[in-house]
Amino acid sequence: MQNSMIDRNPILKLTIAFSVMIVNYCEELRLTNRYIIGNQLTRSGTSIGANCFEAQNGESKDDFIHKIKIAAKEADETQYWLLICKAAENYPDCEALSNRLIEIQKVLNKIISSSKAVNN
Repeated sequence: MQNSMIDRNPILKLTIAFSVMIVNYCEELRLTNRYIIGNQLTRSGTSIGANCFEAQNGESKDDFIHKIKIAAKEADETQYWLLICKAAENYPDCEALSNRLIEIQKVLNKIISSSKAVNN
């Protein structure tokens, strides 16, 4: 997919930027030997965008919706890990990540509801 296509697709643009933020945050966690949370957060946080990216070439409208729903589930898991980071003592600030994730979750929910409406 060309960069211009990504620039025109709000969810891809948001999730790619979020994935970069997640990677940078998790590298900071690893510097302080917080590998377990860092690994979990890296997996779920980057999976959101990977599933959105994959959905763009869905085999059908139902396949597209299914992949976007998986992205939404990964976003929920990411939210859980960010809540742990926020509650844990001496963890780096993750407020910017949490705010960006809320934005992504709103877009994903809108995509799901819009796609279902068109599908019915």
